[in-house]
Amino acid sequence: MAAALKWSTACTDWRERIVARESLVPCEPLFPTKAEDALGVFKSLQVVDLPKNESDRHPTLGEVCDQFVFDLVAAIFGAEDPATGKRLIKEFMLLISKKNGKSMIAAGIMVTALIVNWRPNAILQILAPTLEVANNSFEPAMGMVRADPDLAVVLKVVEHQRQIKHLDTGAVLKVIAADSDTVAGGKASITLIEELWLFGKKPKAAAMLREALGGGSARPEAFTLYITTHSDEPPSGVFKSKLAYFRDVRDGVIDDPATMAMLYEWPLELLDAETYLDPAFFYVTNPHIERSVTVEWLKAELAKEQIGEGEGLQIFLAKHLNVEIGMRLRRDRWRGADYWEMRADTTLTLETLLARCEVVVVGVDGGGLDDLYGLCVAGRERGTGRWLYWFKAWCWPDVLARRKEIVAQLLDYQKAGDLVICDEAIPDDGMGEDDADYERPQDIREIVETIKRVKESGLLPETSAIGLDPQGVSDLVDALAEIGLEAPAVVSVGQGYRLMSAIVGLARKLKFSGALHDGSAMMAWCVSNAKEELGRQTVMIVKNTQGTGKIDPFMAGLNATKLLELNPIAANDNSTSVYESRGLVVL
Repeated sequence: MAAALKWSTACTDWRERIVARESLVPCEPLFPTKAEDALGVFKSLQVVDLPKNESDRHPTLGEVCDQFVFDLVAAIFGAEDPATGKRLIKEFMLLISKKNGKSMIAAGIMVTALIVNWRPNAILQILAPTLEVANNSFEPAMGMVRADPDLAVVLKVVEHQRQIKHLDTGAVLKVIAADSDTVAGGKASITLIEELWLFGKKPKAAAMLREALGGGSARPEAFTLYITTHSDEPPSGVFKSKLAYFRDVRDGVIDDPATMAMLYEWPLELLDAETYLDPAFFYVTNPHIERSVTVEWLKAELAKEQIGEGEGLQIFLAKHLNVEIGMRLRRDRWRGADYWEMRADTTLTLETLLARCEVVVVGVDGGGLDDLYGLCVAGRERGTGRWLYWFKAWCWPDVLARRKEIVAQLLDYQKAGDLVICDEAIPDDGMGEDDADYERPQDIREIVETIKRVKESGLLPETSAIGLDPQGVSDLVDALAEIGLEAPAVVSVGQGYRLMSAIVGLARKLKFSGALHDGSAMMAWCVSNAKEELGRQTVMIVKNTQGTGKIDPFMAGLNATKLLELNPIAANDNSTSVYESRGLVVL
């Protein structure tokens, strides 16, 4: 009896390999004969986007592709045991910069899969998030078939249905734009997911992909290939979770030999050094450099975007250099955004903040039903004097219904525990049989419960302990009174230009390590949404995008900062604020 195959799909030395232009495939094809057969087919397919040569044919994939493509093809098709038809590696991801022939590679792999497939009436599918992306994959596949007279004998293109049928096996390759109708009840055995980053913006994408991939569970030869660039926004939804899983497999954190990742991204040390701006290293995430994309073109486009230093630059870095966007740093960004991520302390929770601080204040910013209700607990650390910040937010389903563009992100923040999406039923008339039955809304109750915990710690000052945006907080003020917090402990914090000292001061604190925060993804997003608006002698914070660019928790943090500026003393401390003794208490 033959010994069982043993292999690992971890590639723990990928950082050295990617800089040295070495293969990112961690192991040789498990079944070399299967790999060679598929490579023979793949390399023979013609690329109709390129002009014909002297032999009156278009260049083939074998002539235009770099070795990394052949390594991927060999790994995919070489993972199927020819004796049993069972595929031992079933999920693959290729993360690669734009303009590296992604759609061409996708089309070639799927046409190859259709040709070498042995299952009668098999269904193969290229699943794309939009009709445009679907056509980007179908057109090169159609061209490959029509360009080869031999293929035209066995493969039939049905252009209006975006399908290619194998006339001998009855197998069909479908190229479809994803929605709930087209993928419901999917029976495909082989699936290629194009532009996974766009699926990450769809709130129900995870369930949709599970439905689309369900057919592969009953077919031993099944595989799924995800091909994508980086997102033009911080990763979210199914893209974020899938990317994290593939990274963990690659890094050896998760032992999953049925999953393989080929991720052309920057090692952390090169990111920190901004090496991605050096044209000499553009190849790191552009393995087809000088084939489908040139250094000169990338240099010219980068130079154009650097003039503005706006969102265009970040989108270029994400799409063409595969730099993951953590915060979209624009020219008009809040100046503290440059230092926000480096001042994250993920050990900071409400409990640890209370344990570390000698005095604590609370900032609240309440928006409408279309906004988040932001809460910030901030304190002065005992011994160091650093300002520590912990954030949480609440919203109602109205936001999910009205702002579908950010639903996936909000669900991620809910999953992380930083955002509460209220789910309590709302009474028809808002009242019970008598006034005593009235109960405050879920967000107000939970915010007050949190503030009550802070109060019970004894760390709140007697005056200026809770700072509120004065707009739309009457319900909260009433609820705070019920737990014994009223003026002068509860104060109104002036907004607009009146927050200027907090806007400027917190940025300086962050720059020089004088402030730390809990490091939540939600707050990185909120901070990235904050835009500085300069007057002749003032600075204000506004949203960079109306409707979707939520900043409420960040504004709560600025309200808390205004209170910390007063150098408060906890109620259980007998000393007096130096600023109070000097008559400088100003909100």
